Amino acid sequence: MALSRRSFSALAGAAALGLALGGSGGPGAPSAYAARSVPTGPPPPPPSADGRRHSVGFDRYSLLVDGRRLVLWSGEMHPFRLPSPALWRDVLQKMRAYGYNAVSVYVAWNYHSPAPGKYDFTGVRDLDLFLRMAAETGLYVILRPGPYINGEVDGGGFPGWLTTTEGTARTADPTYLKHVDEWLSHVDAIAARHLFTRGTGTVLLYQIENEYDAHVGEPTGRAYMAHLYKKVRADGIDVPLFHNDKGRNGHWIPGSFDTGGEKRGWLYGFDGYPSPSQTPPDWGYFGSGGKTGGASASPRTPGFMPESGGGWFDPWGGAWSKGKGYAESRRTRDAAFERRFYLTHLANGITMHNVYMAFGGTSWGWLPAPVVYTSYDYGAALDEGRRPTDKLAPMHQIGHMLQRIPDFARLDRAADVKVRGLRTYHLKNPDTGAHVYVLRNDGDQEVSSTLRAAGADLPVTVPARDARLMVTGLSLGRRKVRYSTAQPMLFLTAGRQDVAVFCGRQGDLARVVLEAAEEPLVTRMSQEAAYAYDRGLLRLTVPLGAGGLIGVRVEGDENDRPLLLLFADEATSMRLWPYDTPSGSLLVHGPALLRTATVRGSTVHLTGDTVEETGLEMWGPRGIDGVTWNGRAVPVSATGSGSLRAGAPLPGVPEVTLPALGGWRTRTENPESGPGFDDSAWKAADRTSSHSTTPVPKGQPVLFADDYGFHYGDVWYRGTFTDSTSLESVSLSYSTGTQGLLMAWMDGEPLGTHRMPVLDNSTIRQGSWSDTAVFPVHGPQRGPGRRVLSVLVRRMQHDQDGAARDTHKAARGLTAVTFTGAAPKVRWRIQGETAPDPVRGPLNNGGLYGEREGWHLPGFPDRHWEPVTFPRAARRQGVTWYRTTFRLAVEQGVDASIGLTLDDDRSRSYRAQIFLNGWNMGQYINDVGPQHTFVLPNGILRTRGTNTLALAVLSEFTTLSGPGQVRLTLLGAAAGGVPVTPLPSPGR
Repeated sequence: MALSRRSFSALAGAAALGLALGGSGGPGAPSAYAARSVPTGPPPPPPSADGRRHSVGFDRYSLLVDGRRLVLWSGEMHPFRLPSPALWRDVLQKMRAYGYNAVSVYVAWNYHSPAPGKYDFTGVRDLDLFLRMAAETGLYVILRPGPYINGEVDGGGFPGWLTTTEGTARTADPTYLKHVDEWLSHVDAIAARHLFTRGTGTVLLYQIENEYDAHVGEPTGRAYMAHLYKKVRADGIDVPLFHNDKGRNGHWIPGSFDTGGEKRGWLYGFDGYPSPSQTPPDWGYFGSGGKTGGASASPRTPGFMPESGGGWFDPWGGAWSKGKGYAESRRTRDAAFERRFYLTHLANGITMHNVYMAFGGTSWGWLPAPVVYTSYDYGAALDEGRRPTDKLAPMHQIGHMLQRIPDFARLDRAADVKVRGLRTYHLKNPDTGAHVYVLRNDGDQEVSSTLRAAGADLPVTVPARDARLMVTGLSLGRRKVRYSTAQPMLFLTAGRQDVAVFCGRQGDLARVVLEAAEEPLVTRMSQEAAYAYDRGLLRLTVPLGAGGLIGVRVEGDENDRPLLLLFADEATSMRLWPYDTPSGSLLVHGPALLRTATVRGSTVHLTGDTVEETGLEMWGPRGIDGVTWNGRAVPVSATGSGSLRAGAPLPGVPEVTLPALGGWRTRTENPESGPGFDDSAWKAADRTSSHSTTPVPKGQPVLFADDYGFHYGDVWYRGTFTDSTSLESVSLSYSTGTQGLLMAWMDGEPLGTHRMPVLDNSTIRQGSWSDTAVFPVHGPQRGPGRRVLSVLVRRMQHDQDGAARDTHKAARGLTAVTFTGAAPKVRWRIQGETAPDPVRGPLNNGGLYGEREGWHLPGFPDRHWEPVTFPRAARRQGVTWYRTTFRLAVEQGVDASIGLTLDDDRSRSYRAQIFLNGWNMGQYINDVGPQHTFVLPNGILRTRGTNTLALAVLSEFTTLSGPGQVRLTLLGAAAGGVPVTPLPSPGR
């Protein structure tokens, strides 16, 4: 493949090696800026598609955007795990509001490609739309299109059809690379339209491959990475590229493979998912150093964690969560965990930090990898229902601090400091002289001690297994903080005054000392604050949380702008919202969320959310005298702190009531098990060779479902033979993902069910399961004449191929069939999913009879089905469908997050696929769990209209089968939200 040479200039000076792209010239033409050093200064403004060329570079400290230092504080979300494009904007706006300045996204190949040469980027797969929304929200984008992504998705993101191709994946195999190039050509054509360097979007960084620790020392591995690099560059992607090293192995550091002569377009990144029970590791300045020390593997590029654990996935059965699901992950990786680990990363020079996940979402349909169930909540700061959790407090406080206080973008390790009982990190900004201290408590008891800094003994208390950050010598505009025992959260200029926010735990006594050559005029906005001036120092003491937001105004100290100091505990800080507009910055206090702020004339137009009745106060640009909230005028008056305050509280969210589910109708299926079923349109399973990694048994046909074009969901087999007179038993060998299952019938009579075992700690990561089910053949099923053996396999998903051994090609479905007592010649036919749903996509449906006939779709005529009520207690082997409709009437302007909850006696062995308006929202396994509530995303769910709900219940004969209780659950609600357009949900 030909590749035009592109020059990537160095920022002059040994410490400023970087990539500076954009500027004048043709599209993608690089333009360098040069500087011997890049000092600490104002950060770049929030990104947008502003039509201007931008440069993106880096040195050993941080990214450099248009010559300004940027600390990247990113969070991961996956559009494919939120199948409602309107809600992408909701999550993106929440991320920006809570302090993130970037969003990292996987792009899953299997989600967009149902067949070779076919690609779909429309509807819920509209990557172009997502990238536009990110730019409109003011977030940078880290794009991660693989081709391999892992991500706990089917096949690690590889499409099902790739399992049947020649060539070895994740190597330089030419057949594989041909498919990869086709995929990347489609993705890159979209990405190129949204590059930050061109001013047409906010794509700032681009990842190739993921966690590629195979073939590192082999020519095929190096050639593969070189091919991906050159392909992406040839497609016009001119932002820095990187790879995510699995752990800290020093794999794929700059210079480790051929980049076509480009030397400064590549960043080293590594991931880390430390257990909450371990001591936070040092992966940078304070670590072991060397190739396996994390950031030290690449000392001339910034410390970069493309994946920093913000939770953890939970397997089927909940072995890791002890059956408690993602609530347990959120409990063990809570706000204190985030402070301990993320502040440790910051202290180690990690200035490019992406939390995996910020919002986990839902692995709907047949998207999840074998190990995980439908929910991918991940214990993230935003839960699966898009609700903010307590984990957002440190993300909010640290994120806004890093964006609005530039000293943190360039820190060096400083002299060691000892504080009794605490692990202490000391850093210094070489330009500003600011000192930063991270104090961490790794013990199980609260520690109170003293930090000697800035010529004083500073009291410090850190709760058990928590951390805090303190500063000395920090500049706030033209003023300087001698020291602060409270963490700085933000600094901005609003109109004629500067505003600084300090935060901490409720009950902490914040001590902030400002340098002031002469005694200033101090105005207390709250009586809880105390101050004293002595010999050039203004000393403030404030009990955090004692009276909500506590303010102190300082002026008349030879500074041309007053300084408003605001003090907030965690709960109060979560209601403080900075926002930048072309007219200037503003700060809003009160609502549960600020989404947008627009200045038109003398009025600020705010949009956002409230949950409870709340006040509203705003500090903003000069000349503002009016405020609207969600389109309605808010009467306001000016205050002594320079703010505008609402005269009456904003209303909270009205009550949301949900209907009981009734009116159920039922119908049994699996006619495929009967001897008279017409299978003439099914595919003949008569192949003799396969590209699968599973061997084809000698003398038998290929029975692997993928080889016949059936890649997702259930698959049926019908084997026809004659004369079973001497037949004693049939052995059915099969291979599935985790929690796979097989059912068999002879001439319509059940032979039995076999299922793969529930995961335990030793088998959690096992991606493929193989076993043989042996069923005896009894008297009525023996004899001369035509016989039909029918087999249904719930194949589950493909292995992720994390070790690059083509394990995604392991067979799914039957692998071999043998008999004892006889050796009949069997003619096999196979049937799986039909053509992919043109709206819902290839991962929505499997091969159940009801799916093929549209029983899951709205509008299907079910009036002749049998009426039933829940709970049910049926006993049969096979599939039973249940359908109902329900109507919601959620008030306009209310964002209600709603789920479907299923509960039953744990001893009953059955599973249910959940279809809402034809969309496959997941799989419930009653006797395995741990998931019982399934999020129903608005857009698919009509919150103001009629919905169709269908359950496809697969039950064993060994126990009674439900469903038991099935009900709608209100997960949360807020007044505000974003406009949601109902998704197309074509039916019958």
